[in-house]
Amino acid sequence: MAAQEGNMVSQVGEDHSLRRRDFINIAAVSFAGVGAAAVVLPLVSQMSPSADVLALASTEVDISKIAPGQAIKTVWRKQPVFVRNLTPQEIAAANAVDVSTLRDPQTLAERTKPGKMNWLITMGVCTHLGCIPLGTGEGENRGPFGGYFCPCHGSAYDTAARIRQGPAPLNLQVPEYAFTSDTVVTIG
Repeated sequence: MAAQEGNMVSQVGEDHSLRRRDFINIAAVSFAGVGAAAVVLPLVSQMSPSADVLALASTEVDISKIAPGQAIKTVWRKQPVFVRNLTPQEIAAANAVDVSTLRDPQTLAERTKPGKMNWLITMGVCTHLGCIPLGTGEGENRGPFGGYFCPCHGSAYDTAARIRQGPAPLNLQVPEYAFTSDTVVTIG
């Protein structure tokens, strides 16, 4: 009987020490988990875009006041964007070009939306060294092809914003955009 009581006391002591050991292990793992989260969360959150970039993720442009033959300059993601309402003559001039002769071959239809061929929307950054071409303002030099002219190194773009002359290797880039109504375009 005394041996049985000794075994019971021994088992109770072991059970008690097992529970204490388990508690200490769980507490240590929990503390390490909280510490890891405290280190990882700031690292992950600093990789997400800042508020000013998120605010510029897309921009809406009212195109109702842009007459045929006119262009405006707007800003998207801190870069200029040209929105041009092409005239039927400018569309005809762009379509008359033999695409196989172009450095960066693209048709006007590839650079515009179906049914909206008169609306040409491009980034306003020369593909040579990043200058801003002329051609959106009244009386600005549009170059020999009637589109845009980069004053930095002489790149000339046609009415479809395709590179025709000068050191620029590519056409002006066309950003992602969609017509949300007949008078509003969302860029981005």
